[in-house]
Amino acid sequence: MFDKLKRTLSEAVKSIGEKELGEKDIDKIFTDLQISLLESDVAQEVIDDLAERMKKELTGQRVEKGDRTQDFVKKKLEEYLLHMFEKAGTIDLVANINAKKPRKEPYAIVFLGINGTGKTTTIAKVANLLKKQGFSLVIAAGDTHRAGAIEQISQHALKLSIKVVAQRYGADPAAVGRDAILHAKSNRVDVVLIDTAGRMQTSKNLMDEMGKIIRVVNPDLKIFVGDSLAGNDTINQAREFYQYTKFDGAILTKTDADAKGGAAISIVHITGKPIIYLGIGQGYDDLTPFDSESFVGSILGDNIAE
Repeated sequence: MFDKLKRTLSEAVKSIGEKELGEKDIDKIFTDLQISLLESDVAQEVIDDLAERMKKELTGQRVEKGDRTQDFVKKKLEEYLLHMFEKAGTIDLVANINAKKPRKEPYAIVFLGINGTGKTTTIAKVANLLKKQGFSLVIAAGDTHRAGAIEQISQHALKLSIKVVAQRYGADPAAVGRDAILHAKSNRVDVVLIDTAGRMQTSKNLMDEMGKIIRVVNPDLKIFVGDSLAGNDTINQAREFYQYTKFDGAILTKTDADAKGGAAISIVHITGKPIIYLGIGQGYDDLTPFDSESFVGSILGDNIAE
């Protein structure tokens, strides 16, 4: 929503002169802005909350005409978004793993999401990142449903020189995760990354199975992996997965091709959990920490708070 949102803001405010902003003025700004946000994959409930809060913030405020009005509205939008991301908090994965090391127990991470989001590649990227930080790892091939899934994760692990714990197709994925945890404990491995079957959030049986995996493994971290290009589908998936698993944070893939950015805003608003990393390409190094200030700046324009 980059250029479109900037253009929408400019057009919405240029007819407002130097005066106090009334409800009609605010309604005019948000009529166009809401359409832009919807087209940018921002969920309706996020837009409704934003509009309500912004009306309270802006009504009665005295502003100058022209660009100063636009800057004023942008500043209020920035404050709203940054507060939302700040409230969700952050997750410093490396610090969390280091904090658990003295207990001599592995740090277990379960990855959740449907097929096609780039979950397996994301696991490999996280493994690469952690290996470069000096951690030892093992990967649990917990997707025992999709044909080729075990071979796919094993190929990534081979390239990264990381051990994989796997069983046959059709095996209980919770048992695979448990075996990987036991292996890590007996071999003093720092981190266990657990793949799970990509499942539609509408399949109760598969979601219940995922709940079993979490109960058996009792992971330190549950990460939802979503495709930023899937728009409202990703938002709905995040909502359902959070209801079943209460995941701790999310990784959004394919953000290098996403010109909208609304999925990140919607997921954080709906779940109250942070975006941890963004996938920005296909290479193992193409994973970057999510930075809320940079993200908001890229959406609303640089230096908007000055």
